[in-house]
Amino acid sequence: MASNLIRVSTSLVLVVLVALTVQIFYISPIDPVLLDIKPAPSTKDNQLQNIIKLGEGLLKEPEDVVVDKEGTLYTATRDGWIKRLRRNNGKWENWKHIDSHTLLGIATAKEGGLIVCDTSKGLLKVTEEDGFSVLVSHVNGSQLRFADDVIEGSNGNVYFSVVSTKFDLQDWYLDVLEARPRGQVLKYNPTSNETVIVLDNVAFANGVALSKDEDYLVVCETWKYRCLRHWLEGANKGTTDIFIENLPGAPDNINLAPDGSFWIALIQVVAVLTRHWLTAGQAYDKIHGGKNGKREGECMDIRSAC
Repeated sequence: MASNLIRVSTSLVLVVLVALTVQIFYISPIDPVLLDIKPAPSTKDNQLQNIIKLGEGLLKEPEDVVVDKEGTLYTATRDGWIKRLRRNNGKWENWKHIDSHTLLGIATAKEGGLIVCDTSKGLLKVTEEDGFSVLVSHVNGSQLRFADDVIEGSNGNVYFSVVSTKFDLQDWYLDVLEARPRGQVLKYNPTSNETVIVLDNVAFANGVALSKDEDYLVVCETWKYRCLRHWLEGANKGTTDIFIENLPGAPDNINLAPDGSFWIALIQVVAVLTRHWLTAGQAYDKIHGGKNGKREGECMDIRSAC
């Protein structure tokens, strides 16, 4: 009897080991590398505890906001609506609807309307008269998988980020777990209708912003807790350096402030990942052995909502 139990137990262990081996090395959707993150600085801060919440209960997962020259605020939501907040009455209204649940970053266009990132369709132009049209859906023959944030320069060139060339929006956490830089920053020229890669191998390329003089571009590398600066003009044109690093949270969106500094929205990646932990079993199994401003990139202020 005892020997039979031992044989059965041994067989079960072997079956489990074989299953785990297949799961980890053959089925897992990621090929992870070690991500070594420095301890984040901390500060006691409660400046956002008295914020005014706009559209609470009315907006479905808004990602980004933009204000046009008339002072109207726009945001794109996951139910496909681009909604706007009127200054005259303070009420939200549905503006344009796009058949999509993957709308993210938005920016104003100098010729009117908005430019919107849709992770499934690509880069879109949305106007009052014509609805939406697709500006960019493919780059170098490959379909855009995960367009995230966008900004238009005064010369009409449009810069936008692609989080990953491997994973799409619903699998964003796999990009974090894999920890291989597969993001890009692209430039769309509306005159020539050409799109070129400005930056490649960016770690979860997220928010993008132009400097006040438009001589450099800042892009957030979310899971590296830092922002890169890519020079567009001047002696350093074409080069890239670290704008700011070791932020107290993972940088998401970024916007230029009136004084030339930047506002950066931070998220807590680890906290968000825990919500995906059960669905990320394939990825987790494979990585269980891993380790746990201003123009010059100075962190000027930290405001957190608790």
